[in-house]
Amino acid sequence: MKKIEAVIKPFKLDEVRESLSEIGVNGLTVTEVKGFGRQKGHTELYRGAEYVVDFLPKIKIELVVADDMVEPAIEAIIKAAHTGKIGDGKIFVTNVEQVLRIRTGETGESAV
Repeated sequence: MKKIEAVIKPFKLDEVRESLSEIGVNGLTVTEVKGFGRQKGHTELYRGAEYVVDFLPKIKIELVVADDMVEPAIEAIIKAAHTGKIGDGKIFVTNVEQVLRIRTGETGESAV
């Protein structure tokens, strides 16, 4: 099993969720986060005063999938989140040692 973490632009969340749903991903966790990459934030004007926004709002999506679902899930995220502009986001894939469903005690892929 693998854990996929994707950091995307907030307005792309619904498209990514729908894209993952279409390939059979039935659970994910969404967190509102802030951060920056190469764009290093930006300058905004508010009531005549200029200020720097260092951390940009992003959405972090986390899901755990079976090994054979990793590539389809990554492709679904890329297809839905891609705008071609700076700040489209990143995808991280890590190994998952164990999963345990608290309610039923199921472990492994059946707990996902």
